[in-house]
Amino acid sequence: MQTDLEFARGLVLEPIAALAERLGIPASRTYVHGPTKAKVDYRVGEEARPGAAPRPRHVLVTAVTPTPAGEGKTLHTIGLSLALNRLGKKAACTVRQPSMGPVFGVKGGAAGGGRSQIVPMEDFNLHLTGDMHAVGAAHNLAAAALDTSILLDNPLAIDPARVVWKRVVDVNDRCLREIRVGLGGGQNGVPRDSGFEITPASEVMAVLGLASSWSDLRARLGRIVVAGTPAGKTVTCEDLGVAGAMAAILRDALHPTLMQTSERTPAFVHAGPFANIAHGNSSVVADRVAARVCDWVVTEAGFGADMGAVKYFDVKCRASGVTPDVALLVATVRALKVHSGKFRVKPGSPLPPELASEDLDALSLGAANLRAQIRNVLAFGIPVVVAINRFPSDTAGEVAFVRECALEAGASAVEESHLFARGGEGGLEVAEAIVRIAESGMARFRQVYELDTSTTSKIEALATRIHGAGSIEYSEVARAEIAVLEAHGFGALPVCIAKTQYSLSHDPALLGAPNAYTFPVRSVRVAAGAGFVVVYAGDISTMPGLGRSPGFKKIDLDAEGRIHGLF
Repeated sequence: MQTDLEFARGLVLEPIAALAERLGIPASRTYVHGPTKAKVDYRVGEEARPGAAPRPRHVLVTAVTPTPAGEGKTLHTIGLSLALNRLGKKAACTVRQPSMGPVFGVKGGAAGGGRSQIVPMEDFNLHLTGDMHAVGAAHNLAAAALDTSILLDNPLAIDPARVVWKRVVDVNDRCLREIRVGLGGGQNGVPRDSGFEITPASEVMAVLGLASSWSDLRARLGRIVVAGTPAGKTVTCEDLGVAGAMAAILRDALHPTLMQTSERTPAFVHAGPFANIAHGNSSVVADRVAARVCDWVVTEAGFGADMGAVKYFDVKCRASGVTPDVALLVATVRALKVHSGKFRVKPGSPLPPELASEDLDALSLGAANLRAQIRNVLAFGIPVVVAINRFPSDTAGEVAFVRECALEAGASAVEESHLFARGGEGGLEVAEAIVRIAESGMARFRQVYELDTSTTSKIEALATRIHGAGSIEYSEVARAEIAVLEAHGFGALPVCIAKTQYSLSHDPALLGAPNAYTFPVRSVRVAAGAGFVVVYAGDISTMPGLGRSPGFKKIDLDAEGRIHGLF
């Protein structure tokens, strides 16, 4: 059987300039990076659609809570766009750029899989057009400016103990989580405790994903809070005088990258904020460009519906002013079995063989997660279509059980998906259901909290209504941080929960649909440039680490310059 990489290499690709022309994007608005990828001027998304063009439809793709058994959310984001095009709909998908940290760690590639991929997958998974590096350079320039300002006369009266801005690198490196900078003498800076975060966790990445224009990008960068003074004043990138240079570094990064799928349909790749830490969605400008040149936009939200989908509604919809017509929620039989708690699974390790045997008892227990995630999307007034990502080991009885469970939970339709094995042709039933529900006008978008409520009220709304908590426990540090951010006028910002992606709760060991537990809020940080408040729940790290068998050990380069080992 062909690997994903072998299948992708066997495809005959369309020159990217020809694909752009076919979409109606003139050569003057594209910046080609070789034959298979091109930047598209973000301002294309600001142009009016042709008068006779139908209103663009937006589809959000989300999933049950992820497990090592896999769900296939990116696969379905790509594959649904293939199926829609096969139905005669002009569709594009918009996805985030992968971080090389997870690519070289446990996850491997993130370009979809099987017959539903973004290609070339090597380009997609590695440097692409350099946006990740630009984000890292802009972020670290602010860090250098900050430490230099403290060292050289400290004109802004920055308190080194109140610096909140770390450095970033796009590598999983646990040894950099806690460091001490400024060592080696007076010319090397003021010694203080600091650390590194992974680049997708940077607020600069979130800003890139939410900015609507160069001027908006510049203004958001200026609002980023990097430190405080003994008197309690916030210090921003604008105060440091570095925001303009950061914007200059990111000028070309604001343009989304056009690639193609395994069926020569358009894919826009842009931004890469993590969903367990940041808002976990592709960019506002990528969606706008896609909506300008296509009639259907299929966009992915990271991890389970309680993570990326809720943040899409809470954060991205507020920034873009666009709301989805329907959501596709992806589930697999074996992932729901894992949520029963009956199986020992570990990322990067082989799955237990008994997971492939029919077990309706385990499925019944784990299906609580499916019901909870459907309710989470419905809470925002968006109708749900469930795609059962079919595996060969799934039995007819198990698939029928999942279908019945999803319909009882409020899904508008449930369809089996064979997008991995058959490409767009394997998702026609899913696409037909999506079109039917989207065009029915069922969506009645609403928020689960209003912005003018207190920060604690927003946290409690999310913790209880979305994550199933019975109560919230605030650390003394968190309470003090909330008081400070509200005193500085940041209380009207939406809330972005940072927690484990492996559970609806803060605890990765709590599978299924935990409820009536205590949700611990340990710290809170304002991301003023991105425009949200980050709430850290439980033990969550902003710098992943490598395991004993990291993915990079399988990756190599041959004498012909071909990359091997990506999957």
